[in-house]
Amino acid sequence: MADLPLDQVRTLLAVVDEGTFDAAAAALHVTPSAVSQRVKALEQRTGRVLLLRTKPVRPTESGEVLVRLARQVARLERDAHAELGLSGGGEPTRVSVAVNADSLATWFLGALTRLPSRTGFCFELRREDEAHTAALLREGTVMAAVTSSPDAVPGCSVRHLGRMRYLPVAHPEFAAAHLTEPLREALPEAPVVVFDRRDDFQDGFVRRFTRSGAEASARRHHVPTSEGFVEAVASGLGWGMVPEAQAEPLLRAGRLLVFAPDHAVDAPLYWQQWKLDSPALAAVTDAVTEAAAAALRR
Repeated sequence: MADLPLDQVRTLLAVVDEGTFDAAAAALHVTPSAVSQRVKALEQRTGRVLLLRTKPVRPTESGEVLVRLARQVARLERDAHAELGLSGGGEPTRVSVAVNADSLATWFLGALTRLPSRTGFCFELRREDEAHTAALLREGTVMAAVTSSPDAVPGCSVRHLGRMRYLPVAHPEFAAAHLTEPLREALPEAPVVVFDRRDDFQDGFVRRFTRSGAEASARRHHVPTSEGFVEAVASGLGWGMVPEAQAEPLLRAGRLLVFAPDHAVDAPLYWQQWKLDSPALAAVTDAVTEAAAAALRR
């Protein structure tokens, strides 16, 4: 680590976390000038611009690499202190994970309950679409993530968790009114429920189902929680792609029906994590993979 002084790397992390040089100086108990000099020295040492001087400050792509390094070093230091009995004050072990809303609403919390309470872990969960959770790993914001990408983020390992099955469903009365035959013509015109403005899952389903460039209707309801999404579909606001685990009790109750039974969609999920010999991260990984094996399709 002689080429990358740890005090400079930690200072870079503080600036990113605090958002400004002044706030980082306060957190580190040094002057703003000292913070600026450390960051400048690190940029000169690496030959790269590491920060965008915006408000708040944002790391460049090169800066993200060093921010991730700083977080990993901090994690290893905390683990070493714990093993040496130097943690003091019973400070909890914090584990940050990015997870998609549907996993969070169905199986992921069950994974965390598999960990004995005596571990003293505190979890910081970041909800993000599975197509975007890898970005949080790349930025060094989280230690691990449930993601749809099989391509490992630099410095991370990846393993397949399983497939989450989604069913095309609607309230029976909604289906009778909007999803009439021929379904390939009716579906693109029917009101639809989507998670948020980045959610193109329903659009992709329509393209595949109609075998055309059509997308879901512009008459769409944005409902940005997994539970709220399911309830919006079950209440008849529109059709949507609902995880099988959430759909099953509503199907039995007659509040939902599968309007295209042969067109379920299986979305693969992966677990990506920092390549660290961290007991805390290893314990969480074991619990997540066990829970996924029980809840997801192989």
